[in-house]
Amino acid sequence: MKKIISRIAVLALIVGGFTSCDNELDQIPFDETATENAYLTASDFENAARGIYATMTGSNSLGGTSYWGGSDTGGMLDAPDVLSDNVTFSQIGRFSRRTLHNWQYGPADYPLSGLYNIAYSTIFAANQLLDNVGGFEGDNRDNVVAEAKALRALAHFNVVTFFGKIPTESGDANGSLGIAYMTEPDPNALPARETVGAVYAKIVEDLVAAAADINVTSEPGRLNRDAVNTLLSRVYLYMGEWQKAATTASLVSATVAPRESVVGVWEDTNRDGVLFYIPNESTNLNLNVGVVWSQGAVSAIKPEYVVSYELNELFQDQDIRKEAYTFVGTYQGEQYNAIKKLFGRPGQSNGMVDIKIFRAAEAPLNLAEAQFNLGNEGAARAALDQVRSKRYTTPPSGETGNALRDAIRLERRLEFAFEYQRFFDLKRWGQMIERDGRGDKADGTGTASDVQVLPANSYKFELPLSQGAMDRNPNNVQNPGY
Repeated sequence: MKKIISRIAVLALIVGGFTSCDNELDQIPFDETATENAYLTASDFENAARGIYATMTGSNSLGGTSYWGGSDTGGMLDAPDVLSDNVTFSQIGRFSRRTLHNWQYGPADYPLSGLYNIAYSTIFAANQLLDNVGGFEGDNRDNVVAEAKALRALAHFNVVTFFGKIPTESGDANGSLGIAYMTEPDPNALPARETVGAVYAKIVEDLVAAAADINVTSEPGRLNRDAVNTLLSRVYLYMGEWQKAATTASLVSATVAPRESVVGVWEDTNRDGVLFYIPNESTNLNLNVGVVWSQGAVSAIKPEYVVSYELNELFQDQDIRKEAYTFVGTYQGEQYNAIKKLFGRPGQSNGMVDIKIFRAAEAPLNLAEAQFNLGNEGAARAALDQVRSKRYTTPPSGETGNALRDAIRLERRLEFAFEYQRFFDLKRWGQMIERDGRGDKADGTGTASDVQVLPANSYKFELPLSQGAMDRNPNNVQNPGY
């Protein structure tokens, strides 16, 4: 089999920071992408599609962070909460991601550079498949093309939400610096950053095409139509396209997980309401993803971050998510409000669970927010209650006006706590990040996080490109303030 250009070598030119060895070029494992000679049969395209998914859980050779797993230094799995008000820095952990939590990052710190680099690896893999699909006709063609476009859009979306503004964040957001939207597998590309508005338009274009052709159902670890429409409704929400967000969210047919299933969803004993997840077993990934939050058993817990005292108090005792998402752990006689998401399967504390990326509960919450912004309070309450009726024994209801807006935002915070959304929600709402000032122990005593407030207009809401990315691509422009 002839030599190929490895994904890692290509990205050295696209985003910078990688090196490659000759022996990497002599192999085509299924998580790499190859030249057109490797795309001949339906099986080849299936393997190429699987390879795109595989890139999402890779690690960064520089250290730093991963994308959706594979590193104990985080990435999508924890950064949106570490950057927000949902967690408090723990004094008994390894002091990981402290610079990120304190908003003290700069280009030399390469904050989230692993996520940035590996997301572009996913994008390159998707573009390789799409570039070679021309003459192929097979039963799986439309679906794998749709998957490639959806994964390309997802990776760009994840990058631009960290490194660019969100359209509703400020009046000038659409004209501000976005990212490079890559649609060709060009190993010599030195792309310039496009505007936020241009990037979001291309994300939408990819997702609309994907939603039309992707399979309604899928095997484990693969996207399906409900997952793509959930993502598309979120993108429209971020754009302030309220009617499109509402219409798209309404297309999601999957139902919200019932109250009795919620604990089991996070222990992998059921998958109710899970639209897209990455299986994580000893036979495939074998990733201890939960170490981003804690190490050790309940009786000997060493958290990296704990549930903020404020958030812990917002979870009512009648809310099943309090049991599903949090627990009280002890270490040397002290109690800590630990994060249960990613902690482990029943009887385990190894942090090895499936990586859940999209859940059905998001669609009604997107719908509720969109309907509220359209002035349709009755429809907004009805959508909100689709979630609340399956979380509380006696769900709240009946709010109007600003109280309804706040209820929608609160429910979104509670539902997706420690699940990759809080920082982006505060950012797109144009709100400051204001932590509670309480300590890291379960009763709010102990030591508080070092820094408590990030003003709403701070340039720190857009993370800096790493110095490596700047040095290796002369067409890159750094975010203002760095």
